[in-house]
Amino acid sequence: MAEHTSSSITIEAAPTDVMGVIADFARYPEWTGEVKEAEVLATDDSGRAEKVRLLLDAGAIKDDHTLAYTWTGANEVSWTLVKSQMLRSLDGSYLLKPLGGDRTEVTYQLTVDVKIPMLGMIKRKAEKVIIDRALAGLKKRVESGECPPQARPVP
Repeated sequence: MAEHTSSSITIEAAPTDVMGVIADFARYPEWTGEVKEAEVLATDDSGRAEKVRLLLDAGAIKDDHTLAYTWTGANEVSWTLVKSQMLRSLDGSYLLKPLGGDRTEVTYQLTVDVKIPMLGMIKRKAEKVIIDRALAGLKKRVESGECPPQARPVP
């Protein structure tokens, strides 16, 4: 089984607001840092993204790839790699846990495998950088209130 990296953060917002930002792929370049372009290629019957093309620049990992998304209830989304130039696999998930009031614990889990030889230690470090930046960006974006209501997913 492939090793994964995960981290959690508490965001001062309701889970629906957090998931609204996570589901708003078109705005990822505004807050993620690593995602330079995002394009939804397919949606499910609820209008949630099922397939998304992302142009990623995360230092050691630069790639144009497509991910397939699976939505589990209102508080979990996971993804797997469909196609990529540089990556062999890219599996991840966001799990939201309501903490009461308007507080949510967000856990981001990520596993990356590249086609070129790379030490496991370097891959884990790249995963950690991606996760930490994504969680910090997500927290800042959600708590700033910049998520438009129309971006919130249908539960």
